[in-house]
Amino acid sequence: MPPYQPSEDWQFQIPTAGSKKLPPAARYVESLTHQGYSFEAAIADLVDNSIDAGARNVVVSFLRDDDRLVSLLVVDDGAGMDDSALDTAMTVGGQREYGDGALGHFGAGLKAASLSHADSLTVVSRTKRSASAGRRWLTARAQADFSCDIVDPRYCQNLVDRYDGVIGWHGTIVRWDSVRAFDTITAGQADRYLNDAVEKLETHLGLYLHRFLARDDFNIDIVVEDVRTKDELDHRGVEPVDPFGYRVPGRAGYPRPFTAPVEGVGDVTLNAHIWPPKSPLVSYRGIGSLAERQGFYIYRNDRLVQAGGWNSTRSPEGHLSLARIAVDLPSTPNEVFSLTVKKDGVTVTPAFGRGLEKATDGLGSSFGTFIQDAQTTYREAARRVTEPQRKAVLPAGRGLDPRLKRTLRDELPELEDEDPITFRWTHLAPDLFFQLDRDSREVLLNKEYRPAFNGGRRGGLNDAPVVKSMLYLMVNEIFQKRQVRAVHTDNVALWNNVLVTAARCELAR
Repeated sequence: MPPYQPSEDWQFQIPTAGSKKLPPAARYVESLTHQGYSFEAAIADLVDNSIDAGARNVVVSFLRDDDRLVSLLVVDDGAGMDDSALDTAMTVGGQREYGDGALGHFGAGLKAASLSHADSLTVVSRTKRSASAGRRWLTARAQADFSCDIVDPRYCQNLVDRYDGVIGWHGTIVRWDSVRAFDTITAGQADRYLNDAVEKLETHLGLYLHRFLARDDFNIDIVVEDVRTKDELDHRGVEPVDPFGYRVPGRAGYPRPFTAPVEGVGDVTLNAHIWPPKSPLVSYRGIGSLAERQGFYIYRNDRLVQAGGWNSTRSPEGHLSLARIAVDLPSTPNEVFSLTVKKDGVTVTPAFGRGLEKATDGLGSSFGTFIQDAQTTYREAARRVTEPQRKAVLPAGRGLDPRLKRTLRDELPELEDEDPITFRWTHLAPDLFFQLDRDSREVLLNKEYRPAFNGGRRGGLNDAPVVKSMLYLMVNEIFQKRQVRAVHTDNVALWNNVLVTAARCELAR
């Protein structure tokens, strides 16, 4: 074949006659408010910044004023920022250097994630060597002329002092005001909105950051706080939701590593897993539809950036609902894997698909063998005798430890679109251990007997988990009934008599 000769009438290099600067129009800020971030993905992006700053503790706080939600804060104990770093962080298009292990990628997360949901973004920070400082973006002003407010230093210090239990000598507070979702909450619906929002956020953070949360040196808490009294109305520690967290694999010989030779990248390891069929665990059923959650789970620097999907290498199907594959992206930049700005997916070039076709395990079996094994495991389970089905229950709500709620969700199917059962200590008659408020789905517990369950410690929102879990299981059916029958009333009286006697015995020891 003769060597390629470029056409004489085609110029392969574009000639130029100079250059000029074209700064972005102020309306560019408006585009940041329409990036398609979900509420949970936006918060996760802020937590990424906290992790990059070396934070060990992150608190997401919903601030409530009676029946209104007024603000949302993300507080961390990371290294913090001085005035110069704050200016860079709040500059649209501002660039900073990212280390090889950083979760940040494009430099747009703070602004785009925040302004997608709030019309006011304030960042207050302090370092070991600099005083508290702050900056604020108001969407309306930013759209006009890119103006960014300098926050009063006295307010910055007051806000840092308010959260000194987290920040200490250094840290950062990201504050959202005029949150659009908060403005849509109708009267009397704040509790329902909060329970749903916190539940989704807890699951999302637990999933996408599960490798970090599994470590001993990193914690995320979600708090609902009374803005006036500073009392915690709800407090949940986020637990890791491992998408590969089954107890026993669904098929012998798994998990199994396959190696895919990908052009432009090199060898990519695919850790193939087959889930046990019909698993009730939240990490299998509680993170989205099974069709969406089969396929590739792609990580970048230990942060999950794609939770399921086949990346155009095949179509989802019911027989593959047990198949999940963990893939860690190469640390060096490449042209094959491209991360979305929202860190909720990865696009791949055809080179990845060609690599899958050549992928093998240590014994020479192809990646197609894994696909067949996953399908076979599903079909074999479908032919077995149907296993006993547990009755669906009302969800567990405020007053129960997050770990306990996770176990309950793992073990029992929940009724959808139902308000949760909550627990609260209050003053009751001495002959009552508990009382049921059916209208608010609340179990009221007698404060007089609270010391019997706390071993001399000060009671907290999620204390007495043993007695609360027992009551949750005992009264769940009663809360589901439209009318309470005599047998239920008699059971409540029986349980009260026994529990009052038991509590008095414990207090007298």
